[in-house]
Amino acid sequence: MNRMANDRSALEIYPGLATSDGAGVRLTRYIGSPQLDHLDPFLLLDFFQSDNPDDYIAGFPSHPHRGFETVTYLLAGRVRHEDSAGHAGVIETGGIQWMSAGRGIVHSEMPEQEAGRLAGFQLWVNLPAAKKMAAPRYQEFSSSEIPVESRAHGVEIRVIAGDTSFGTQGPVRDVSTHPIYLDIALPPGQSFCEPVPPDYAAFVFVIDGPLQICGRTAKEDMLTAARQLATLGPGDRVHLVAENSPARCLLICGQPLKEPIARYGPFVMNTREEVLQAAHDFQSGKF
Repeated sequence: MNRMANDRSALEIYPGLATSDGAGVRLTRYIGSPQLDHLDPFLLLDFFQSDNPDDYIAGFPSHPHRGFETVTYLLAGRVRHEDSAGHAGVIETGGIQWMSAGRGIVHSEMPEQEAGRLAGFQLWVNLPAAKKMAAPRYQEFSSSEIPVESRAHGVEIRVIAGDTSFGTQGPVRDVSTHPIYLDIALPPGQSFCEPVPPDYAAFVFVIDGPLQICGRTAKEDMLTAARQLATLGPGDRVHLVAENSPARCLLICGQPLKEPIARYGPFVMNTREEVLQAAHDFQSGKF
């Protein structure tokens, strides 16, 4: 095994917390829970998956946001979104929507389908103080617009944000936290190695497993199962190995903001006063 002293070992593994949100959508929360409050700059990570429409059909009716970005990535199904700025569309299987709420927006996300499997993620990424009151902005890409990088022995990476060491660029650009967002598929027994900035917060979410996260020494190796999230320790390389079955995971990294976080529901600012102002602005119809 090509082990290196700078491999980022898994620090903790989180099974997630079953909950519901919106109008009753059943999901599992990994970041933004009592287990893991946040991982600067990441504020929330939800995973949803069901083939029972009762678990998702009520969707997420109109609700406000200010001060952060929401990232929706679909593994299966279709979701229609609309907002107060007049933007509307449908996110389909394999598609990504990276929305910067900025100074405020009201939007809805409702399943387009009435039956079948719906699965995907919603990630919240904080905005720096200087960008929290910027105009709302969308970046939205279909599955066919996301490049797939092929590596040796059948390893494939869907590059959503950031640049890989092989030179593939994700379509999501110009985000304040300079994120890396990769969807990695490994055949049985194969490995994936990728340098990442040493100062970035980083985590791996295992979609299909098991998956081994290699540490600096064999004693630090950690085996993760499907539907588990692992936070990564210091270092400047991520090294993953599939066991005797195919594995798939998300690798998500971002530059910490190191700013105060004041949050209340859909508002994330730097001070309590700013959160109260956000609530007042929303109630006053200023979004």
